[in-house]
Order: sequence, then C-alpha cells, then structure tokens
Amino acid sequence: MIEARHLRVLRAVAATGSFSAAGRELGCTQPAVSQQMKALEASVGTPLLVRSGRAMRLTQAGEALVRHAAGILSGLTAAEEEVAAIAGLRAGRVRLVSFPSGSSTLVPTALAALRAAHPGTRVSLEEAEPPRSVELLREGDCDIALAFRYERAKGGGTGEAGEAGEGEWDDLVVRPLLTDRLVALVPEGHRLARIGSAESVAIGDLAAEPWIAGCPRCRGQLVQVCESAGFTPRIDFATDDYPAVVGLVGAGLGVAVLPQLAIDSVRPRGARAMTLEPAVRREIVALTLPDLAQVPAVTATLEQLGRAAARQ
Repeated sequence: MIEARHLRVLRAVAATGSFSAAGRELGCTQPAVSQQMKALEASVGTPLLVRSGRAMRLTQAGEALVRHAAGILSGLTAAEEEVAAIAGLRAGRVRLVSFPSGSSTLVPTALAALRAAHPGTRVSLEEAEPPRSVELLREGDCDIALAFRYERAKGGGTGEAGEAGEGEWDDLVVRPLLTDRLVALVPEGHRLARIGSAESVAIGDLAAEPWIAGCPRCRGQLVQVCESAGFTPRIDFATDDYPAVVGLVGAGLGVAVLPQLAIDSVRPRGARAMTLEPAVRREIVALTLPDLAQVPAVTATLEQLGRAAARQ
C-alpha cells in the first residue's frame, strides 16, 4: 500500500535530485529519506530511482508515480481540510426526517438556531411518519429521525397502532424531547363546547359522534382509546393532513383528537380544542445511530431540537 508520506518524500527527491537535499527540505535526515524510499519501492515492487553520479534520477515507474502524486496529495489535503471543517462545524450535512406536526413546530425553531450558530452546516428535511421514519434511519437514508410512540393503554398492550415495543429502539440513540398530549377537537357550535364552557371532555361523551381520523398510526391509537372507553368510533373521514382534519371539524362534519403539536401548528377556525379525559399522551423523540451520534453536526442538531422542545 502506498503511503502519503512516502509520496511526499519521492516528490522532494525528484525536485532536489538527492536524498540529503530532500532531507533538508523535509526537515529529516538523509538516512530517513533513504529508508522511506526503500519502503516505497518495496510497496510498488519496482525501482523508482537510479543513482547517476552524485544525483538521483527517476525510473519510468518513478516518473509515473510523481506525476500522479501531485493529484493524490492535493486531494488528501483537500479531504483533510474538509473533514476538519466538518469536525469544527464550519461545514457538514444532516439529513432529517420528521412527522408533519414536528416539522411545523419543533424543526423550524431548531434549524433556525442551528443556522445562526453554525451557518456552514446544511440540513435537508423529509417528512415521514414512524415507523417509516425509523426504517429510513436504519437503512442509512437519514441521519436523524423525529418519531413518537403512544403511552401504553390501561390494561396493557399497544393495540393496532404500531407502537414501539420494549427494546425496539435499543439499537438506536434515543433523545427524549417532550410529551405531547392529545386534544379533542369539536365544532364551535357543538353541544359539549357550549355546556358550561367546559374546558375538558371525556372520550366516552363523543361515542355517538362521527369521527375524522388522522394518519394510520394515529387512527389505530384512536380506535384503541375509544374501545378502552367501551365504544368503536364511526370514522367518516380519514386524512394525514392536519389542516384538513381541522377544516372538516370546523365545518361540523365530525369530531377528532389531535396531538397538541398539531393544534399549535394550525389555527383551528370553526373548531374548539378541549382537554381530553382520560389523558392520552405520546412521547416525542429524536433518534439517530450510535456512530452518527459522534458526528458534530448531528450532535449540534440534536441539541437544538432539545432546546426547541423545551420551549414548547
């Protein structure tokens, strides 16, 4: 294997014409130069220099290697400088995947702070719900995945909502961000919104209502929570788009439960948000791989996501 230090010595010998002159240029002794040249010739398996009187001249193989050495060494120098820039957060790239309500609340605040602190670090954003976002992380298609999982329902089990079971994230670095409570959303003219101006609603009080459901995972959680309250929800509409859910509720077409983060990102016109009883919560986390957790740009992004979550 050809080593960069040997190539530097070869270039110095070719430029100066002798081992002793090359040694002076490189700041080492003539025997050290001779030893490194022997090691290089052993690596390539052919002579690179021949002595001509008191000077050295390159063989054909030596000329070829010197010709390539300039590009190799300059490429290594550029690589060293780029790696140093990344390590010092003067450069770098982070690929982030987030679920929609995280993208509209946590991510903007975190990325604005990251850009202000480290303008050379670039972040790309793609949206995906868990478990797909976690799959993208494990497949190497992103560096950080924002994900969530619901608290276990009373009575055990995680139902059909596709929750992360015990140990499912054990191979990942898990950065807890916040606990997000689900909120009931009813039309402003709904009977429960008018009765005594109550601020909360029991899930069982909505048993006879038509429902607007969210993403498949959230839909599964909704069914599980309703069934634990003794009824199966009649789902008239289902959409992954939170503003669409709010719009359908505001138009009087049904009721819904949404995460507080989703409510924070959408102005619920024509709809009223109410605290849901009993409480249903989901844990919001940032996930990355153990090796990626050592990358400065990834570490900085995780830190800013944590700070953004603390301000929610």
